Parts: sequence; C-alpha cells; structure tokens
Amino acid sequence: MQELTRLIKEDMKPALGVTEPGAIAYAVASAKEYVSGKIIKVEVALNSGMYKNGYTCGIPNSSEYGNLHAAALGAVGADAGLGLQSLAYITEEDNKIAKRMVEEGIVEVMLDHIGSDITIDATVKTELDCCTVYIRGSHTGICAVEKNGEMLEGSRDALALKAELAGQEEAAVIHKYTFREILDYVRVVPVEEIAFIREAYTVNMELLKAGLESGHMTIGPMLLKENGNRVISEDAQKTAQLLCNGTIEARVMGLNKPAMSITGSGAHGIIATMPLYACHKAEGGAEDDEKLLRATALSYLITMYIKEYSGKLSAFCGCGIAAGTGMACGLAFMRDASERELIMVIQNMASGLTGMICDGGNQGCAMKGIVAVDAAFRAVEMAIQGICIENMHGINGKTPEETMYNMGCIASPGMEKTEKVILEIMSRTGRKA
Repeated sequence: MQELTRLIKEDMKPALGVTEPGAIAYAVASAKEYVSGKIIKVEVALNSGMYKNGYTCGIPNSSEYGNLHAAALGAVGADAGLGLQSLAYITEEDNKIAKRMVEEGIVEVMLDHIGSDITIDATVKTELDCCTVYIRGSHTGICAVEKNGEMLEGSRDALALKAELAGQEEAAVIHKYTFREILDYVRVVPVEEIAFIREAYTVNMELLKAGLESGHMTIGPMLLKENGNRVISEDAQKTAQLLCNGTIEARVMGLNKPAMSITGSGAHGIIATMPLYACHKAEGGAEDDEKLLRATALSYLITMYIKEYSGKLSAFCGCGIAAGTGMACGLAFMRDASERELIMVIQNMASGLTGMICDGGNQGCAMKGIVAVDAAFRAVEMAIQGICIENMHGINGKTPEETMYNMGCIASPGMEKTEKVILEIMSRTGRKA
C-alpha cells in the first residue's frame, strides 16, 4: 500500500454526530473506567476549538445539546470502546440521569485556552477515586491517564513537553509531497487500492436519508424541493447542494447515524465527498466509478494538506475552505482538468473563501457548505475557461503548495484573536456550554 493511500485510510473514520460531543463523551467514559463508586463530579477542560464546536450542536440519541450534556452522557452511558461513536447506545434513562446531573451542577465544562491544537482534560471524581484522562492532538488521542495523583499512563513531563511543542511539530507527512506528486499518485494508484473510499458514499448517503426521513430538518427539505423533489436529478449542482448540505444538517442534528470523517471532522468528510458523488450520479452514474474514486482521493489529500497547516480546530471554517478546496479539485479532476487548471482552481478558492469563520458545530455549517459548493462549481468553471486570480494577487503563492500554506496560516496563527471574539459573542447569548 502506498503511503498516500495509507494516510487516507487511517484518516477516514465514521463519526457519530458532530465529532466534538463524541470526543468529549469518549474522554469522560475513558476516565470513568478507572474509578469506582458514585460519581460526585465531572470536570472537562477544552481548548477553544473543542469548546466552540460542541457548544450548541445536537447529541446522538438525545434531545439535548452542547458540551455539558455530552460530558454527562459520557459519565452515564457512553462506551469508550466505540471511540467517536461512543454515544451510539445511549438510552432514554441515560438521558434522564445525565440531565439531572447537569441540573444539579455535577458536570462542569471549562474553556481552558485559545488554541487550534486539540486538548481535552476529562476528570471523573467519585467518593473513592479521582481519574483524569488527557487527550492531545486528535479527538481520541489519549496520551496520559492520572488516577488518585499517580500517572498510570504517560507522565507530567511528557504532557508539559507536548504543550511546549504544540504548533511546532515536525512537518506533516502530507507536506512531504508536492501538488504534482499528489496528482501523479491519484492518476496511477491502482483503483483496487482506494476502493475502500466507497464506504464514505454509503455512510454519508445513509445519514442523509435518515435526516430527510426525520421530519426535523429545515435546510435539507428546501434543497430537496429545489432539486425537483428528487435526491438525484440531472442537475449536478443542485444535487450536490442537497447531498452535501442535507447530510451536514443531519449530522449537526445529532442523529444516530455516523458521517464518514476526514481530518477528524464529519463535515469535512461530507464536503470532500458528497458533491463529487452527486456529479457522478447526476451525470449518468455509470457502474464504473474509477474516476469518482480518484477524484475523491484527490479531494481528501488536498483537504488534509490545508488542514495540517490551519490546525485541527481553529477560527476559520475548515469545512468550507479546506474541504471545499479539496472538493473543487475533485470536481475539476472529474472534468479532466489539466494540472494547470487544477492549480487555478486552488487559486480561485483561496481568493474567495479563505477567512470564512467557524462558530461551532451547528445548523450554520450547512449554510457555509452551501456557499462552499457554489464557490467550488464557480471556481472550476472559471479555471476550465482559463480564468483565475493570478498569483500576484492577495494570498495566492507562486506555487500551489505555497497557496495552500498561506490558506492555513490565515487560520493559525492568523485568526487566534478572532477565535477569542467568536467565543465572547457566543457566551453573551446566555446559553450554557
């Protein structure tokens, strides 16, 4: 298996609901496994991106939303063994107990610091024990466990070093490759080697179907009506809007159906795949999906390339910007775009969408997705006609690698103050975390 194939395969993961509530519940459930006795306190400290993304999003198998209830359910009924799908088997009784814990002030979720690198410190206290699970760098990346003052896994020195080196890690593997090398890989990789990508379409389509059948969506039904009340029509762009943003809306509702995530985000995974799948189906839906698989591999890799510069969670909308740019490249690839035209697509996207903010995982994600899909179709059409924002303008670089690096820098460190302002605005609403 080639290294780029491995990167995609390791990064593609089913995620139930918005990723952050699942990760919070996973962290708390992991800490709970080390303690005995009645729980008297649950404390969770999050970096700003984690805190913000889970702030008002729906929770699978629950009518509640937000970080507090995700943490409470982690202590009550989440299954740590399921990772990001830890909330898959929450019951109505679990919800009642969790709600009571929140109302009684047993659960506390705190904003620890402003930063794009994922951090979760989840502490569960009982009458007998106290355990803290420390997650760093990824949504399920447990790097230390402390029980009753003793480090069972990892060490305080390792935690301190990890904090000191945050944002200064070695270059990501994806950044070893040039855009041309990524494109060459996509063109020649044996299709059997990337056949696993098909699972993303299946998982995401099942989520969309569940959303449309739920009767609780608002944006999805509107997009369905615009598409002639057909899930797949002959209009590729309208079908792309429905498949992409209906699925995103279903995801943020917290339905008990996973999305296929990429770079730790279900919405990234949806945007990176569903418009491509829509075009494939709207334009004939041939049984031979080789071009679709290759286009999706390109979309994933460009998404990963930008995200590794911007940080896992930041103040800009990586779904629209990183995944949107990846998806635009995939659309162009499906239209047999040349390398030069694909570079023009990246420049057009960088000049248009970069700077779109992220204000957490919520219904607004679908609105941002609508903008991203429209921008992608337009960027591709312009590039195919030889039109682009040239590299002498704005943040575009002399190479596609430089342009994608610049896009990432806008988020981190560029928008760290923006992140603080977004959180201040969200906190003024009076909603609990």
